[in-house]
Amino acid sequence: MNGLSPELLTLLVVAGLVAGYVDAVVGGGGLVQLPSLLLALPVASPVEVLATNKLASALGVTVSAATYYRRVRPDPRTFVPLMACAFVGSLGGALVASLIPRSAFEPIILVVLVGVGGYVLFRPDLGSVTAMRWEGRGTTVAAVGTGLLVGLYDGALGPGTGSFFVLALVGLVGYDFLTASANARLANWATNVAALVIFVPQGAVLWGVGLVVGVANIVGSYLGARTAVSRGSGFVRVFFVVVVSGFVVRIGGELLGLWG
Repeated sequence: MNGLSPELLTLLVVAGLVAGYVDAVVGGGGLVQLPSLLLALPVASPVEVLATNKLASALGVTVSAATYYRRVRPDPRTFVPLMACAFVGSLGGALVASLIPRSAFEPIILVVLVGVGGYVLFRPDLGSVTAMRWEGRGTTVAAVGTGLLVGLYDGALGPGTGSFFVLALVGLVGYDFLTASANARLANWATNVAALVIFVPQGAVLWGVGLVVGVANIVGSYLGARTAVSRGSGFVRVFFVVVVSGFVVRIGGELLGLWG
């Protein structure tokens, strides 16, 4: 399978499992999965790595989105415009993905994560309960803007998208962390599908690798969604801060040359 050794294949399966779990709880699973694909596929182009990551993520997020929808019942007045605009934004992002150099991935992601993590960490009451900022049209406008901007990022890069959706829905719209995660999974499903609409005709998806990692992602996503729903918003918030902090340390350390 693309010349992968058993060791690298095992790495990808474990990464897919962990990524699915993390993504289902707070988003950001791509920050586990994408680096593992970059390591395992050193001769693949950036767009091939992104496309393969999208396939695996799309499989996993389908399961977590369905689980959240059944158990949390998010408001369609938010998730419908959010999904629609995220789909459009992701289409645009996928079209320019091939223009982004491989070396730019981690610096961009690190800067955004530091801002996201700091914002949540220093606002301890953020997302503990739903406290909507607006009613009706205001919420729709916020969902449209969030969908377009985060969707554009997801189509072009991807890692951390779910976390950015969660943060926007908590900090801007006013949802608690659990409800925000439910909406984020639905929007993330739309962005993954939109990106694949662009990547598949380009022949960029490495199907064998993507399907193997995707199966692992499905298992992790199911377990993560069930855990989040049963433990509630407090668990999701703590998990969010821990995960984002871990990603900042890992990526920052790599950029500073502290580890390989």
